[in-house]
Amino acid sequence: MAEKLVTLEEIREAQRRIDGVAVKTGLYRLDPARMAAAGFDAISADGPEIYIKAESEQPIGSFKLRGAYNKVSSLDAETLQRGVITYSSGNHAQGVGYAARALKSKAVIVMPDNAPYIKRDATAALGAEIVLVGPASAERKIKAEELESEHGYTMVPPYDDRFVIAGQATCGVEIVDQLPDVELVIAPVSGGGLLSGVATAVKYLSPKTQVWGAEPALAGDAKESFDTKHLVEWPAAKTTQTIADGLRTQSLGESNFAHILQNVDGIISVTEDEILQAIRIYLLATDLVPEPSGAVTLAAALFHWRELPQVKRVAIVLSGGNLDPALRDDLLKSK
Repeated sequence: MAEKLVTLEEIREAQRRIDGVAVKTGLYRLDPARMAAAGFDAISADGPEIYIKAESEQPIGSFKLRGAYNKVSSLDAETLQRGVITYSSGNHAQGVGYAARALKSKAVIVMPDNAPYIKRDATAALGAEIVLVGPASAERKIKAEELESEHGYTMVPPYDDRFVIAGQATCGVEIVDQLPDVELVIAPVSGGGLLSGVATAVKYLSPKTQVWGAEPALAGDAKESFDTKHLVEWPAAKTTQTIADGLRTQSLGESNFAHILQNVDGIISVTEDEILQAIRIYLLATDLVPEPSGAVTLAAALFHWRELPQVKRVAIVLSGGNLDPALRDDLLKSK
């Protein structure tokens, strides 16, 4: 049976549900003059205008609040009283913790033991109970499902869920509203929640606009799945090598994959050096702070634009800004 894709009405309902919690984030043009002044010449004269959708402006510093709140707020009072659970490397953990606190529900988060401390501490500060497991994304999913069964919690999946996809899709609605003549949208991809949601919304509202995903080459399972049209899983030993901790998921979600096959036009992979260079560009030539996972789209737009559709206006999603202070300091010191 074919996967039933999220409808435009479900996305509009998500907009109404998250209104007043998630914010409508800014869309800012990347200024070539500021880049040049900072010593970067990555934008060619014949390159496209690049506009940055700053999801780092969300209350938790990432887009994940959209999907998490849409899912948690859809639950009835009895379900909320039992509590919710999820598995996440950090940003979705904060999204669920934030939503649960707002709706007076207990949140339990299964996190990998290599999650950045900035994300672990922020999750704990929201009142969530944290359970640590090993680095594999499959490992934290299994543990969360065990606790769900044992305690009667309700699962809030990080990406493979209709409410989550519809919530993330609201980001795509905003992009089309803010830049009606956008010709290409690039979103990061890991489990596929953001890319599947954004692509679905954009194709409903602006069918001719191209939508592409971007991911680290070291965690390139989504590109392989998209190119082969067969869902693949990469080993954790490989995906955990990327600095982009939010993009280490070993496989796309099944529902996300169905949406991506229907609505995404391509996926670009970027190197670790390109991710680091993109972070430095953000820090030195914009007023925005990206985490590595959020910088992959700028890396794609700047260093791979000749592999992308040749257009005049590109919108890229800066998915999160929870940057490790130590990494920030190192990058600002480097030449």
